[in-house]
Amino acid sequence: MRKHLLIVISLVLLTASCSVSKDARGKRNLLSGTWTLNDVSYENATGNFKSVLFNDAEDICFEGSEWFFRDNNSTGRYTIAPSTLCNGGDRFIRWSVVEPSANYSSQLQFKMIDEKNKDISGGLGYRLNITNLTETEMTLKSNATVDGKVVNVVYSFTKKS
Repeated sequence: MRKHLLIVISLVLLTASCSVSKDARGKRNLLSGTWTLNDVSYENATGNFKSVLFNDAEDICFEGSEWFFRDNNSTGRYTIAPSTLCNGGDRFIRWSVVEPSANYSSQLQFKMIDEKNKDISGGLGYRLNITNLTETEMTLKSNATVDGKVVNVVYSFTKKS
C-alpha cells in the first residue's frame, strides 16, 4: 500500500512540474490568432537605425508583417510582404511563453522550423519580453547593443479580428 501511495504521489508531482502555469496559459490563449506587426521602433537611443531582425530581414520589412500563433500545437508563422528590399514569404516558427523570473517578465520565445515542423535553426531561437498583451494589442521588446549601449527594439502589434 505504501509503495502504491509513493508511486501516485510521484506521478502527481511529475505531472505538476511539467504543466504550464495559469499565467502562461492565459498569455498563450491571448497570443493565439493572427496579429499585424505595425511598427518596429527603438528606445534608449537617438538617430536612425537599420537592423536585421531574427537573422532574416531588415526591420522595415517586418512593418506590416502578419504573425499567426496556433496555441494547440505551439506552431505558427510570420509572413513578410515581398518588395525590392524584402524577400517576402512565410517563415514558420515553433513558439512558447516563458514564465517570468526575477530577471525578466514573461517572454515569447520562438525558433525557425520548416513546413514539416522540423528545426532549421540548429537550436537557435529568440526571446522577446512581453511588456503588454491584451485581446487587441501586444508590445514585445528585445535588447540589442549599439556602440556598447543597450537599445530596446520595440515591436507593436494589433490583433486582426
